[in-house]
Amino acid sequence: MKLIVGLGNTGKEYENTRHNVGFMALDRIATFLNIDFQKEKFQGIYAEGYYEGEKYILLKPQKYMNLSGEVIKDYVQFFKIPISDILIIYDDLDTSVGTYRLRYQGSSGGHNGIKNIEQHLQTKEYKRIKFGISNNKKLDTKDYVLGHFSGEEKEIMNKTLDKIVDIFKDYPKMTFENLMNKYNGK
Repeated sequence: MKLIVGLGNTGKEYENTRHNVGFMALDRIATFLNIDFQKEKFQGIYAEGYYEGEKYILLKPQKYMNLSGEVIKDYVQFFKIPISDILIIYDDLDTSVGTYRLRYQGSSGGHNGIKNIEQHLQTKEYKRIKFGISNNKKLDTKDYVLGHFSGEEKEIMNKTLDKIVDIFKDYPKMTFENLMNKYNGK
């Protein structure tokens, strides 16, 4: 069983904001698997599906972004999921819109949701995909990440998020290192 977590903030006012790229990516995977987020547990909504003989849990934590690690830890413990079978998808303020990067370890890069995950999982070594949301230094960071994409950025982001389904299709077939080699820099 594998756990794929998309980071975002819950509530209508946060839908389609820069900080909710993780939720948007999970929605693409759920559509591909033809599953819905109808189950709730441990302050998270999730969907379960199968692909290539493997069971997947797609999780959207329903606590604020900065507390995502608490929810993930509960799922990991309840479903007995090894850290090696977790994939976290989130936004990256320091990367341009239209760019994404797969990594299997690293720092939080100042992302408070990632900091909380590292605190609760007690490791920095887990698989992750970060999608660039750019940065507007003229705006307060909180206002920027909770803001919406411009029309042009939205178009670019939609094309970029379409890549998540291709990555997901290869996920059970390839090592993560091979996934990184195939998709990073594209």
